[in-house]
Amino acid sequence: MKKIIPCILLALTFVGGTLWADETADNTTTTETTATEENTTGDTNSDGDDAGATTEGDTPPSKIDSGDTAWILTASALVLFMTIPGLSFFYAGLVRKKNVLSVLMHCFALVCLMTVVWVAIGYSMAFSTDNENGFIGGLSNAFASGLTQDSGNGIPDFAFFIFQMTFFIITPALMVGAFVERIKFSAMLWFTGLWAVIVYLPACHSVWAENGYFLKMGAVDLAGGIVVHITAGLGALVACIVLGPRKGYPQAQMMPHNLPMTVAGTGMLWVGWFGFNGGSGLAADGGGATAIVVTQISAATAALTWMFIEWMKNGKPTVLGIVTGSIAGLAAITPASGVVGPQGALIIGLASGFVCWYASTAIKAKFGYDDSLDVFGVHGVGGIIGTLLLAFLGIEGTLDGRGSAAAETFAATSGEQFVIQLKAAGAVGLYTIVATWIILKVVDAMVGLRVDEQDETSGLDISAHGEAGYND
Repeated sequence: MKKIIPCILLALTFVGGTLWADETADNTTTTETTATEENTTGDTNSDGDDAGATTEGDTPPSKIDSGDTAWILTASALVLFMTIPGLSFFYAGLVRKKNVLSVLMHCFALVCLMTVVWVAIGYSMAFSTDNENGFIGGLSNAFASGLTQDSGNGIPDFAFFIFQMTFFIITPALMVGAFVERIKFSAMLWFTGLWAVIVYLPACHSVWAENGYFLKMGAVDLAGGIVVHITAGLGALVACIVLGPRKGYPQAQMMPHNLPMTVAGTGMLWVGWFGFNGGSGLAADGGGATAIVVTQISAATAALTWMFIEWMKNGKPTVLGIVTGSIAGLAAITPASGVVGPQGALIIGLASGFVCWYASTAIKAKFGYDDSLDVFGVHGVGGIIGTLLLAFLGIEGTLDGRGSAAAETFAATSGEQFVIQLKAAGAVGLYTIVATWIILKVVDAMVGLRVDEQDETSGLDISAHGEAGYND
């Protein structure tokens, strides 16, 4: 019975949404006609915030820019490519071979689940501004109502819709790495589905929506240091602690079964990150180009930093170390890629390479939690580093920073911006920790979180999915 509950809920969501859309269609016809006459738009501006509707006497919105639109559609494909197959391969190569299919299944299923949730309520709760609380949107754009293919400032509504959908997809998928090899598939679906609505959407709205509380405060987060990496990292940390360690951890050796697969996944993530950061300005312009340049620099610097640390400490540079370091650099530059230049990117890469290495080794060993694939150590810590360092490296006049108080993209001083960044990251982080813990306890009561010991021993490929990744 518990297994069919998600199916029933999904069916009810579709039916309810259809009835709701039919019921409200007549009521909105007059409003939509008036809005068209007054050149109103629900599109987004180049900073990733919802553009407010124009009124009579205001300048009409600019026409669709084919170059910007083409780039955002390409960036959307790149970010989706980060999850399937990039993140899927990266994680799948790191687990034991008896669990490779389960990891691929988790990532693939999440792409499908998050897509449906985004269409139904996700986009509306993330970016509609019909609520004035600054933390969550309403349902005025539920089931993509009110969006069109040809309105907006530079890009169509649906280009922004699909671009932001890919962020909604990859964020819960990042958490998969923290609880691999031991979570029930049904529990994974329930947990990530609820988490995406309860944690991600308020974080997204408060940081990126036009009336977002932290956006109005002045928080800077171009592509998701707070919204994506801090939420996913802290959510993953709580999840791995609540679920407990894998059987035999840390005494048993749990070596990656296929590092070439992980390296291939890393390359896909790296390339996809150009769309992640470079597309977040919503324009094919100099800002997007600079974001891609600093992304490349930070990733390369962090990868070399991690590699040289291992080389000096253990006597040999490892493939696992260099690829993990690159992901740390990519995570750390994400929030800062809109304001730092190449020099700042070098510093962020160096800092993230060292601090994320320390968090993923010494700190994890000291506290004994089984963050299996270092989601917190890499993404959570990396996101925090970039979110805070941008206050010092992103201000105009410091190195090659591009943040300007005159252009209202930065506070007057680095100290003021640091306080803003700290408040936003701290508030979102604390909320994530509490909400994640509650969600996990609810899901545990509903369906249970962990597979039984026999299923864990035999591997989730066979016990959960009835298939084997390798038939040799």
